[in-house]
Amino acid sequence: MFLTITTTGTPERPATDLGFLLHKHPDNAQAFSTSYGTAHVLYPEADAERCTAALLLEVDAVALVRRGKGKGRGGAPDAALAQYVNDRPYAASSLLAVALSGVFSSAMRGVCAAKPELPSQPRPLRVEVPALPARGGPGLVQRLFEPLGWTVTAEPVALDAEFPDWGDSRYVRLALESETLTLAEALRHLYVLLPVLDDAKHYWVSPDEVDKLLRAGEGWLPGHPEQKLITSRYLSRRWSLTRQAMERLELVRLAETDDTAVEEIDNAVEAEAEAEERPTPLAVRRRDAIVAALGESGAARVLDLGCGQGQLVQALLKDPRFTEIVGVDVSMRALTIASRRLKLDRMGERQASRVKLFQGSLAYTDTRLKGYDAAVLSEVVEHLDLPRLPALEYAVFGSARPRTVLVTTPNVEHNVRWETLPAGHVRHGDHRFEWTREEFRTWAGAVAERHGYDVEFTPVGPEDPEVGPPTQMAVFTLRTTDEKHPHEKRTNEKRTNEKEAKAA
Repeated sequence: MFLTITTTGTPERPATDLGFLLHKHPDNAQAFSTSYGTAHVLYPEADAERCTAALLLEVDAVALVRRGKGKGRGGAPDAALAQYVNDRPYAASSLLAVALSGVFSSAMRGVCAAKPELPSQPRPLRVEVPALPARGGPGLVQRLFEPLGWTVTAEPVALDAEFPDWGDSRYVRLALESETLTLAEALRHLYVLLPVLDDAKHYWVSPDEVDKLLRAGEGWLPGHPEQKLITSRYLSRRWSLTRQAMERLELVRLAETDDTAVEEIDNAVEAEAEAEERPTPLAVRRRDAIVAALGESGAARVLDLGCGQGQLVQALLKDPRFTEIVGVDVSMRALTIASRRLKLDRMGERQASRVKLFQGSLAYTDTRLKGYDAAVLSEVVEHLDLPRLPALEYAVFGSARPRTVLVTTPNVEHNVRWETLPAGHVRHGDHRFEWTREEFRTWAGAVAERHGYDVEFTPVGPEDPEVGPPTQMAVFTLRTTDEKHPHEKRTNEKRTNEKEAKAA
């Protein structure tokens, strides 16, 4: 997957200013990791008269198959081998658009600290894409780019050069030329229109895509004659999102034409954008879900096992229902940070009596953990090597035996939705594993059966219809408060049998 950007210059305005604008030095070849492969930036030519920057996206085809997007949304033929034999590694698509926004993010925003005057200056630009899927043909390519100030050359690619009678494929060789656009404008056009022409996205389109579209389309999309088609295709034809985007674009258009409505409309748009651009972080949603589940369980004395830097302990202290909160972690450094976060040295006596922090390993039984109403293992199990999980299981469920246990862990299936997470990588460098929903349910079900608990599962975070929520939570409940551990039952039965045998 290949794209080049070329500019020309003079001794007064050298073409090598392109390196400053892109924040990539012409003398260096650089590589950047993306969700589906590696993006390379290099300069085939760079002097004062002419400079060309090339973006080469080397797609990991295996990662596409593993993450279920080998054929894209409408991006490959509907055939049995579509996930293995497809155009995704070679044709410009949303994969390339995401790479553009990641590698040239500062250039797309029009930021250049070294030469602040450059981003606002139009310059001669030529963009070439050797293989561009164009659902709608060369005519649609022209209708999308020409209103933006581009001179468009869209040459159809034959299905087979040796058999011209077969006709043209749906791909074109694209060349765009302009003397009036800035580089930031050109990059924003490409970011939106490449996936529009392909009519596909390699990732699930969520509501925040509306904000991305409006940011990239600022200044040109509200008045574009193909606005509706662009909006619909960019948002993968999701009607609710398309309608929302069209309404916001109409507000912008009205604001540009009716000065009396500017202030009122801007306030409405900014308020809506602020609410949407600041989604609740997953960590906050996770803590809220845990606090809610603990409240439903009726727990008053709570263990935070693997408390880290004390974020959950801090949240629990704000709720008077929890009369005693104990944070346990193997790291003294983490406990020190937690103590500072909680301001234990300045906390009032009554509040300080509710919280304790102590060091301990969850791989060993600890009598200090017994007698509590609930225990929380929030994003803990995935930090242990799998062979050590049975030890943690017995220490918590077998020895401490709180009435309620909450376990949260990442859902690895959801990782495909993180655009910045490289293919095959876990979310944190210290994660030893990450489970699918089925793997987590299997583990939790076996633990519950061995130790006399019932278990229910709750999604945490927005639940994707294809890959589930980003975090999965299991809520374990002891079957009866007076029921003994299965091991204790077996031991007591053995002792009773021995007594009866001796008496006989």
